[in-house]
Amino acid sequence: MDGDTLYSIGELARRTGLTVKTIRFYSDRGIVAPTDRSPAGYRLYDIDAVARLELVRTLRELGLDLSTIRKVVDRELSLREVAAAHAEALAVQIRVLRLRRAVLTAVAERGSTPEETELMHRLAQLSEDERRRLIGDFLDAVFGGLDAAPAFAGVMRSMTPELPDNPEAEQVQAWVELAEMSLDPDFRAVVRRMAEDQAAEQARSDTMGPRRDIAAAVRDQAGPALTAGVDPASPQADPIVAAFTAHYAHLLGRPDDVELRRRLATRLESVNDPRRERYLQLLAVVNGWPAPESLAPVLDWSVQALRVRTQQ
Repeated sequence: MDGDTLYSIGELARRTGLTVKTIRFYSDRGIVAPTDRSPAGYRLYDIDAVARLELVRTLRELGLDLSTIRKVVDRELSLREVAAAHAEALAVQIRVLRLRRAVLTAVAERGSTPEETELMHRLAQLSEDERRRLIGDFLDAVFGGLDAAPAFAGVMRSMTPELPDNPEAEQVQAWVELAEMSLDPDFRAVVRRMAEDQAAEQARSDTMGPRRDIAAAVRDQAGPALTAGVDPASPQADPIVAAFTAHYAHLLGRPDDVELRRRLATRLESVNDPRRERYLQLLAVVNGWPAPESLAPVLDWSVQALRVRTQQ
């Protein structure tokens, strides 16, 4: 192509796909100045104007302001510096938009009140330090005074959400719901009771060597029975129930009697609180973990089997 060829503003518009009005606008602001003028006074542009206009269009589509664009095309600023700064600004905007989308989605799905909406918005905007303090307060309320047991250090870590720097909308939404749950006094009390029960069992098992916790033992014994379709009230369930009640009796150092089975049923009902499972589901979303296995069907089966066998 002949580098000396000059183009009218109309020819430049056809080459770039921009309108004459847009090119004139950029020309008037000195971003793409004409190379010369025709005898009649019309603006004329060289081939470099085509490249400059294509760059200007790209930068505008990326959201840069005209003042910055002019500095880039005049090489007062390097494109690398501008791109890095703009990418950082966009990252902040994207995070804010994700937060807003998460809150609005939650409001739409839950039919939240204005007060609930305000709380969700505040929770979504917490800094990393603020999030850590909020969850730390929850874990202290649940495990305070119990974390001397070695098992609880790992449990506390496994219950700690870590929202990534650039979370997806569903992670933000999960964080907001999880944070709301952690502030609920009733939920804190439920989890505290579970922790106390587990601590008592752990203290006993420490004197006898490592033992599976009762939820794991019940899952291992009752899971296959549930899968096989065994009726929890049937005689076929007797040896299965006897296996996990014997484990619990050994765990507590007590006889396997009606009282112990009632106590175990109450313990499993506590573990089977749907809010506990919901917390773990939300935690997995926030942390990007695989969805946890639901214990609800196995625990339902086990509680039913125990209740049938402890009726007076």
